[in-house]
Amino acid sequence: MRLPILLNAGLLLVASAVCASTDVSADVPVEALSDRAAVFALEQQSAGVALADKLWGLAELGYLEYQSSAALQSYLADHGFTVELGVGGIPTAFVATFRSGAEVDAGPVVALLAEFDALPGLNQAALPYRQVTEERAAGHACGHHLFGAASAAAAVALSQWLQDTQVSATIKLVGTPAEEGGSGKVYLARAGVFDGVDVVLHWHPGDGNSASPSSTTSNKSGRFTFTGRAAHAASAPDRGRSALDGVEAMNFMVNLMREHVPQTARLHYVITNGGDAPNIVPETAQVYYYVRHPEKEQVVQLFDRVVAAAEAAAMGTETRVDVEVMHGNYPVLPNLTLARLVNDNLIAMGGITYSPAEQEFAETIRPTLINPRRELGSEQTVAPYRVRQSMGSTDVGDVSWLVPTVGFTTATWVPGTPAHSWQAVAAGGMSIGHKGMGLATRLLAKSAAQLILQPAVIAEAKAELLESQGPDFVYAALLGDREPPLDYRK
Repeated sequence: MRLPILLNAGLLLVASAVCASTDVSADVPVEALSDRAAVFALEQQSAGVALADKLWGLAELGYLEYQSSAALQSYLADHGFTVELGVGGIPTAFVATFRSGAEVDAGPVVALLAEFDALPGLNQAALPYRQVTEERAAGHACGHHLFGAASAAAAVALSQWLQDTQVSATIKLVGTPAEEGGSGKVYLARAGVFDGVDVVLHWHPGDGNSASPSSTTSNKSGRFTFTGRAAHAASAPDRGRSALDGVEAMNFMVNLMREHVPQTARLHYVITNGGDAPNIVPETAQVYYYVRHPEKEQVVQLFDRVVAAAEAAAMGTETRVDVEVMHGNYPVLPNLTLARLVNDNLIAMGGITYSPAEQEFAETIRPTLINPRRELGSEQTVAPYRVRQSMGSTDVGDVSWLVPTVGFTTATWVPGTPAHSWQAVAAGGMSIGHKGMGLATRLLAKSAAQLILQPAVIAEAKAELLESQGPDFVYAALLGDREPPLDYRK
């Protein structure tokens, strides 16, 4: 039985109920069969929205997402997934697995990534003006509540589709904590969580719809803690050695470096501890640095230069500096084979359409944005396909160097909204975010179903990955052998 499905502005209008389980026939086109996965995804829309809203309200920080992780696990377990807890030595990480087919290793193994950590200090109500509901509380300013819920809903939809079509495959939903500066996926990659996976799909909330192949910057961060000697800043300054002087000397030298680094490099820092009181020579002080560049080898070299500046600052101020590498990410390795498939599907689905209330929300929040790069209405369209270079970073990068990986964005925020802003939190907590998430759920389900039905495409994607890696590639995490920093947000 064929399902009559109409694709209209990204919404699937189902004219009949999902048919009973049938055997996959060679006569059924891949397009029609994969459309059925999108139908199952549409049926999970309400559950996905409820799950996303729960995570939005919890807004838990990296490695502390115990309730958020448990909510995702419970939803998947209720739909027949086997859940493995605490993978990679991280309490909030998990792998939920659904396998169809009689044989244990029958069919492709497809993994969907699910993030769910929030950002500190960006609490915001779901309103088009600034309203903090809890001072200094966290907020989902990068939309990871939508990310996690949509990926989980797509995984459930795929499990139902596998049962309906009697196709043999394995679906893994990998719950990946602490993307925001915690490099959760790097520890999972290092622990072998992605061994045996044939292809990985992920997505990210955004202010537009795009499935263009995109790379990111590699990123390495570290906390530089200076230790000096306390003394009375007025009566005995000569007896003290200021740890804050060490921090400031380091920052001065790194800022001088900016003229002598590649233009595509990025150096950011924040002083996390500058001392306790002006009349005390600071005994301890700390600065936290991020170093970025599109090439991981350049990041390593630049980070070493920052470390050298820290050591010189400590020498010049007669203090001591300790360096703790906090995280390190590879750049995302685009896979053109997979990107073309997902892009074609996104074009077929289209974008999203605002209701009058959503349009009013968007028009009210737009004036609060500085230099918005997209116009209202772009949420209805798909960005032209082209290879892109993002200056942001993500721990998806490490995964993409090990397994063929594809990602995309959908319009979950008002066009022009930057990530890590209160405006992103606001839209992510109401129907604009829900619509973009629904589109992502359907696109994940349909694209994964197509790959399961076309092993030759997966084989082509694997061949592309091997070529991109090069003959001498050996994976080594940029963060070394350190244990996950489970307390980095405490």
